Amino acid sequence: MPRSREDIVRGIFAAFNARDRDTAESLIADDFTFTGPYDDAIDRAAYFERCWPNSALIRAHALERVFVEGDEAFVTYKAATHDGREFRNTEFFTFEGDRIASVNVYFGATYKDGAFVPQT
Repeated sequence: MPRSREDIVRGIFAAFNARDRDTAESLIADDFTFTGPYDDAIDRAAYFERCWPNSALIRAHALERVFVEGDEAFVTYKAATHDGREFRNTEFFTFEGDRIASVNVYFGATYKDGAFVPQT
């Protein structure tokens, strides 16, 4: 039975939080691309090399909104790090079959102990 787009999105965040690379790899398409403030359409191999290690820094993600329409989804979440910082980001997903084809991440504000932390 095919998984819903929302289940796939929730699954990739759960895999990231659990540092379960096998599950993450099963959810990401072979021709996957990732774009964010530090990366421009990097491929799957570069994503796992450069971005995946950041999973060790994150204590938890709380998905606040998941909007799915067809083969696209927007997700807004609040993340908490092990050192007490929190930040809110939005990500735009596209899908290829039942796998994630691309992610574009848009960084939001960062907080520590409830106070805004300016980014430098």
